[in-house]
Amino acid sequence: MKAAVLYGKEDVRIEEVPLSPLQPGEIRIQIHAALTCGTDLKVYRRGYHAKMIVPPAVFGHELAGVVSEVGPAVEGWQVGDRVGVANSAPCNACFHCQKGQENLCADLQFLNGAYAEYLTVPARVVLTNLLRLRPETAFADAALVEPLACVVQGLADTRLEPGERVLVLGAGPIGLMFALLARAQGCPVTVAGRRPSRLAVARRLGAAEVIDVSAASDLAAAVRQASSHDYDVVFEAVGKPEAWEAAVRLVRKGGRVNFFGGCPAGSQVTFDTGLLHYSSLALLASFHHTPRTIRRALELVEQGLVRAADFVDGQCELERLPELFRAMATGNRAVKSLIRVRPQL
Repeated sequence: MKAAVLYGKEDVRIEEVPLSPLQPGEIRIQIHAALTCGTDLKVYRRGYHAKMIVPPAVFGHELAGVVSEVGPAVEGWQVGDRVGVANSAPCNACFHCQKGQENLCADLQFLNGAYAEYLTVPARVVLTNLLRLRPETAFADAALVEPLACVVQGLADTRLEPGERVLVLGAGPIGLMFALLARAQGCPVTVAGRRPSRLAVARRLGAAEVIDVSAASDLAAAVRQASSHDYDVVFEAVGKPEAWEAAVRLVRKGGRVNFFGGCPAGSQVTFDTGLLHYSSLALLASFHHTPRTIRRALELVEQGLVRAADFVDGQCELERLPELFRAMATGNRAVKSLIRVRPQL
């Protein structure tokens, strides 16, 4: 099969990769939709991800498709089933799994290989995070489930309440999903980000206010100058130390900040301890998803709240994926791109 293989920093190649015989409990998916992701871009730039992927390895993790082969000892699935699949599965036995924190599993098994014609799904993922799609669910919509589940996790961790005023820092796919779901919970939302096209999407998804901070040297000052609101909750969806620091300066006294965006390894931030203490701020960070939030994300997709049409504004043939990632690394303006892995898609 044709597949994208990551070899290292900014080195991804389209190659012929052999299909290995399925082991007990495994299934194979013929991929019908694969989407680009900010995490994949970070991995491309760095050449690896210590938790998720070590090169050389097949690449990509947002996908949906059809079961094309069923391995020995698999029950409940058959060739032709329409499926989505998460990019990991917990062990369900460690301390964190027993506490309902499967996203922190000590033996979290990750799955990569969305940018390919086929994907072999390990037995543990089949048992835990393989999802059956409704006949009417579009594959591109279902491919949004994985990033959406991370956002659902972030909202749950933050305990967002209807009516709370929310600020989202960042207008990438994750920031836009936070804006959409917070608005759906009855919260007035402000989105601060770059690129007018993405801010226009934020407005279309229900943001009451958008702030263009493209030219800002001081993010917090730029937001304050453009808006006089006090924010109950701030979601940081940029993944840069300066955005983490700005989030703390922008939340109201007694408010909550979720540092959702992961910064580069070794990053450090500086906070005013007096501000944290005397303002009684609650700071937290969310990582990944759980089987519960994966299923909740699929529900939101199949309810029609989250649609690929709102997030996917680019397309690319699999053979041109290396070219696309080079463009993304230098400022490609698409929110997400659909990778066409077969000619008819």
